[in-house]
Amino acid sequence: MTAKASASSDQTAFASAPKATPKVGFVSLGCPKALVDSERIITKLRAEGYHVAPDYAGADVVVVNTCGFLDSAKRESLDAIGEALAENGRVIVTGCMGVEEGRIREVHPGVLAVTGPHQYEQVVSAVHEAVPPLHDPYLDLVPPEGLRLTPRHYAYLKISEGCNNRCSFCIIPSLRGDLASRPANHVMAEAERLVKAGVKELLVISQDTSAYGLDLRYAESSWKGAPLKARLLDLATALGELGAWIRLHYVYPYPHVDDVIPLMADGKILPYLDIPFQHASPAVLRAMRRPAHQEKTAERIAAWRKVCPDLALRSTFIVGFPGETEEDFELLLEWLREAKLNRVGCFKYEAVAGALANDLPGAIPEEVKEERWHRFMAAQQEVSREILAARVGTKIDVMVDEVDEDGALCRSKWDAPEIDGSVFLDGGQALRPGDIVTARVHTADDYDLWASIA
Repeated sequence: MTAKASASSDQTAFASAPKATPKVGFVSLGCPKALVDSERIITKLRAEGYHVAPDYAGADVVVVNTCGFLDSAKRESLDAIGEALAENGRVIVTGCMGVEEGRIREVHPGVLAVTGPHQYEQVVSAVHEAVPPLHDPYLDLVPPEGLRLTPRHYAYLKISEGCNNRCSFCIIPSLRGDLASRPANHVMAEAERLVKAGVKELLVISQDTSAYGLDLRYAESSWKGAPLKARLLDLATALGELGAWIRLHYVYPYPHVDDVIPLMADGKILPYLDIPFQHASPAVLRAMRRPAHQEKTAERIAAWRKVCPDLALRSTFIVGFPGETEEDFELLLEWLREAKLNRVGCFKYEAVAGALANDLPGAIPEEVKEERWHRFMAAQQEVSREILAARVGTKIDVMVDEVDEDGALCRSKWDAPEIDGSVFLDGGQALRPGDIVTARVHTADDYDLWASIA
């Protein structure tokens, strides 16, 4: 199975299959959590004898896993459904936009079925109805780690569904429900299978990784003959024993995250935290209804870096939120320069149907959002340039993602796939994806590094 990632973050996976076998095409849109949903659906169908089609024309039915967070994402989802209908004619819709079945059927009345997010059994049932399975699942071969849409050497590990937060700009809880954590031994069993299958990096994801286990009251489950609590620190400690790179995403800066930093300092897990700060102005954060006392995050970041000087922080921010004043925005820029985050993404605020923020006063004109976005990115570019310049002349470990005649495209421990920077490695033609080598950095620009094998 292969995967393609476009600039709009959609991923389409296909693999060849015998003509006698029922074939399903997949289009997966949106975030890594949705990608994991697609992988689970594909794994279940493959276990029942289905194959994944090489193109629209070769598929008996096409499943489109939609994104429904922003209006722009919904438009992209509707376009993807329309393309699948035009190219194939038999389409099943699932994912976050599936909760808006009426709107989907209004635009595309010809879809066969519509299901919501993480409704795996309903999707499989819809496929059964459209294209009945021909094989006995006990006779079909599926790798123990399941079928995935990512390269062989890294994988996303989803530890929970849903979210208990009620941010005013977000509708994720209405799409995916409240927090529902997986038992710790279930997470570890999946992680171990992945590592045994050759995965070198596990990217831990959820909607709120810091809240993992809260709904389970941090219940213990048995792992390797010992109790393991469903708690972030305990899980990260156990994952750190598997021998793979462990990268934490979607972490809110709650106080108990402090306990995880020593694991990074000791090399048990990667010195990397993906924290969606969203803003720095207390007034804007209150309007956003953001959890965790983010006014104190600069102090917390400084404390983390004392424990783990190598720590890399990535985050996302929103500019142009309703009521954001020029003073609020200048405060954000000042905070950004002080915090010196390694990797940053920025979005211009976009109203989302059903979000509480739609009723807030003080809508920001689009031209102001655009101007602030450019100023924000310019400020962060200076920070990134300074951080990466300090890497020149140093030796760093890098993981190989791709190899061609010019060398190897790699990532450092401070860079997650697809969203962060790259390390371009000279003389790496003999390497393979998943290899980890030591490199000496000789050049840096605003976002990437160039290096040679040390």
